[in-house]
Amino acid sequence: MLKNGKRISQRRRYTEDFKKKVVQDFESGKCGILELERMYSIPNTSIYRWVYKYSRFNERDIQVVEMKDSQSEKIKQMEARIKELERAVGQKQMNIDFLEKMIELADDHYKIDIKKNSNTPHSGGSKTTKKK
Repeated sequence: MLKNGKRISQRRRYTEDFKKKVVQDFESGKCGILELERMYSIPNTSIYRWVYKYSRFNERDIQVVEMKDSQSEKIKQMEARIKELERAVGQKQMNIDFLEKMIELADDHYKIDIKKNSNTPHSGGSKTTKKK
């Protein structure tokens, strides 16, 4: 502290190689911004600045957003749901193929057209009667 009571701010300087290593750790997925901040005691604003400057993937005017654990967990859940639905669709398609084959075999064996003809006239349905 100085005589007037103000603190002397200590500004740390980092080498360019160190900054690139931190950015590489972030890009490879080894560590998130918060982990790097805690590990090296570096403000996250500095790390983001380095990512914008040294990143191989960053383009100008594109904001870098780090996904939280809950978001990545939600993505995993959605991917599992997609796989489950794809499996269900596959099973339904197998059922459709089976039923179509059964209809074809019934047509060949019994000479009955089970499929509905598209050129048959529609039924008139029930007609309304007038009250007397």
